[in-house]
Amino acid sequence: MKVIFLKDVSGSGEVGDIKDVAPGFARNYLLPRGLAVEASAGAMKQAEARIRQEKERKADEAKKFELLAARIEGQELHFKARVGDEDKLFGSITAAQIAETLSSSMGAEIEKRHVMLERPLREAGSHSVNVKLSGTAEAKVTVIIEPETGES
Repeated sequence: MKVIFLKDVSGSGEVGDIKDVAPGFARNYLLPRGLAVEASAGAMKQAEARIRQEKERKADEAKKFELLAARIEGQELHFKARVGDEDKLFGSITAAQIAETLSSSMGAEIEKRHVMLERPLREAGSHSVNVKLSGTAEAKVTVIIEPETGES
């Protein structure tokens, strides 16, 4: 079944793409969610305006992410954590904690899925972390984990 994508669908198509997809995928997933419409001459005319709006929205969003990435680049985030032998943490610093700290310091919403951590940070010291806001907007931040002082 030929469809026109109205929104980006990871692994299937981007806004404005006309692709042949499995009929069940189109009927059960794409069409009911408004992600695509069945390709026809009439649908093409109706979809053009929606596609143009979606592309403009994506361009605006990409521009905002580029500006935010420039502001984030090189930031240092400090965390205090309980540390045991060999600078190993009791617990860890996660992508969610990094995103929350970055959001509050930048005054902009940064989600944990934007913080590229292979696994949580479990050692004290300095760690370089990538923050990928969109396909092109990427920044590096330094996460510094310091041992807590004054044991109780």
